[in-house]
Amino acid sequence: MRAKPLQFLTYARGLLTHLKLFRHPQPQLQFAWNCTTWGLLLLSVMPPFGALALLIGAIALWCQEWRSLLQDRFHWVLGVLGVWLIAISSVAANPGDSWLGLGNFLPFFLLFAAWSRLIQTPHQLRQIGLILVFSSIPVSILGCGQLWAAWAGISQLEPILGWILVKNGEPLGRMSSTFMHANTLGAYLQLVFILGLGLWIEARDHLGREKIPGKLQLIWLSIAVILDGVALVFTNSRNAWAIAALACLVFALYRGWVWLVGLVAGMVGAIAWSAFGLEPGRYWLRKVIPAFFWARLTNQMYPDQPLALQRTTQWQFAWDLTLARPWTGWGLRNFTALYLEKTQTQLNHPHNLFLMLTAETGIPTTLLFLGAIAFILARAILILIRQAADRLILFTYLVAFTGLILFNTVDVSLFDFRVNTLGWLILAAIWGVVRLGS
Repeated sequence: MRAKPLQFLTYARGLLTHLKLFRHPQPQLQFAWNCTTWGLLLLSVMPPFGALALLIGAIALWCQEWRSLLQDRFHWVLGVLGVWLIAISSVAANPGDSWLGLGNFLPFFLLFAAWSRLIQTPHQLRQIGLILVFSSIPVSILGCGQLWAAWAGISQLEPILGWILVKNGEPLGRMSSTFMHANTLGAYLQLVFILGLGLWIEARDHLGREKIPGKLQLIWLSIAVILDGVALVFTNSRNAWAIAALACLVFALYRGWVWLVGLVAGMVGAIAWSAFGLEPGRYWLRKVIPAFFWARLTNQMYPDQPLALQRTTQWQFAWDLTLARPWTGWGLRNFTALYLEKTQTQLNHPHNLFLMLTAETGIPTTLLFLGAIAFILARAILILIRQAADRLILFTYLVAFTGLILFNTVDVSLFDFRVNTLGWLILAAIWGVVRLGS
């Protein structure tokens, strides 16, 4: 009886070994690479299966490469940070919540180490980007059906899929697709939109060199970018809008497309003037620009918001918590209970990752965490300046991760498994390429 499960596992491993989406430059890492690429392909629409594949790939790589992983000094920084987070949790105001909060950090430290060893070349950055952009297409289609065709999910499938499609969105009237909230979908879409934009520009540049494959890739990348852009608009997420617009401007500046810089700046300026500008210009612009944009920016779409739900109130409370315990913080995930006690309002986070970290883990831990990320980004910028080839794909990943950082100044994407996973993946991919290229 024991032979059958072993035979099944052997068969499954053999199947995953041969089901290649892309070839890894080191054959001994092909199994881990297969698991990772298939996991990323499934993650957006079938999160449990995608997560399982990613986990299997990471475990396989740790078993193979644990010596080289432990030799990377940067991984020791994450180890120290992990130990310190455990220590902080033991003295938290509510240790139980803090122990649960470790799940948003410690597993991803291990995944980061595995992925930074697995991803080594700019070509792999392209492959991962193509997978993520391709897998975003069904997410955007489901979101459009949710809003305009009143699609709704089957509740019996929720335990299998890990999500349910809410009719007309969550909150009502805002696209949320396979995510729990429209803002979370906005964080996901702005990430894949930026990756898709960078890959589209690169595919356009190489169109003359690759005839049929290049044209097909450019076509489906165009479809994906348009779909993701449309879906992004209807998430009604102001910060995702701003980041996507800024990313378009950054790419235009990078490529020297003056006309596009002027077009994007003009559109953004017109929308901003219709929301906050002086009369009579504001009046005339509101005749042209849909209220969908300027009413959302001025918060007129959701008037009379309670004081406790306003971001400035949450930020002030988080800063007060930081000042009360600047060294160790109050413990991971303790903001929710403390804010409920103070305001009688249930809130998962203070809509700013950095203030949340200082309040829950203390200022030194936050500085160490942010310093480690800044070190990777600084090394990547230096490589970008010196490197002649493959600059665009590395630049695209830097823009995508910077966009996620900006998103977390007015929201927190940490609590969504998929967005958190993609954030760590992009950072690990940057570090893997930079570490070998420096």
